[in-house]
Amino acid sequence: MKKKKVWRTVQPYVWLLPSILLMAVFILLPIMEVFRSAFSEISKAGINKGFAGFDNFRKVLKSSAFSLVLKNTVVWTVAVVGLSTLFGFILALVLNNEFRGRKVARAIVVFPWATSLIIQAGVWKFIIDTDYGALNTLLQKLGLITKAVNWTPTPGAYFAWECWVGIFVTVPFVTFCVLSGLQSIDAALYESATVDGAGYWQKLFNITVPLVKPSLTVCTVLNIIYVFNSFPIVWTITKGDPANRTDTLVTYLYKLAFYNGKSGQAAAVSVIGFLILLFCASLYMISVLRKEGKDE
Repeated sequence: MKKKKVWRTVQPYVWLLPSILLMAVFILLPIMEVFRSAFSEISKAGINKGFAGFDNFRKVLKSSAFSLVLKNTVVWTVAVVGLSTLFGFILALVLNNEFRGRKVARAIVVFPWATSLIIQAGVWKFIIDTDYGALNTLLQKLGLITKAVNWTPTPGAYFAWECWVGIFVTVPFVTFCVLSGLQSIDAALYESATVDGAGYWQKLFNITVPLVKPSLTVCTVLNIIYVFNSFPIVWTITKGDPANRTDTLVTYLYKLAFYNGKSGQAAAVSVIGFLILLFCASLYMISVLRKEGKDE
């Protein structure tokens, strides 16, 4: 009996042990190594020359490119997460209705999310190309333009297109997260609200939004993490050029590490990004949980 009791107590931890080991090897150890590199002097050959204190952080913060890259990262994250959440929520409301071809529509919506980001970015880079892009070709055949238009005349225009691609590939994820929440709402709630004389907007803001909020919260936090750390779209379209004008923190630290041989500074940028992300995600979760606690 004692052995059975002991086994019942230990059994959950035994089953969790493989996952814990995998997390320790592939998540915790790399994080520890990044922090160690951030506070060390790393040669261009990748040799650790010892403790350097906050020297890497000082060099990064003094760099003229860092403030620009940080601003780009904030704009990129807010624009992609914010607009994809808005469009995804609206699209989920549409796909939640009964109409002919709904299954086909749902399958089409998921395509951008299911396809590799590198492929998506490459396709859009081809579409907006001035000389042989599909967008100019289509508009010329429709007679809307007479000559090719340069859709990326400035670095800002290039960055706007990158944000659009980020929104395009993120909307399906938001849509299906919200859709799962919508389908869990009891139809009787809407029927009762209709009987009480509630209109569409009243039902939307008093029934739909509060009940979908848990799904939307998880979706938003995951999106902040994914978008903030997104590398393929920016790198495929512009590689952060010209002169870091379209760089985000992830592409910037990649250049520092593998183009300039500044692994220590790259690790410092990675730590800064990690802390920013941790702060923003924690702040968002705390604010949402407080609101839910007040509602209860």
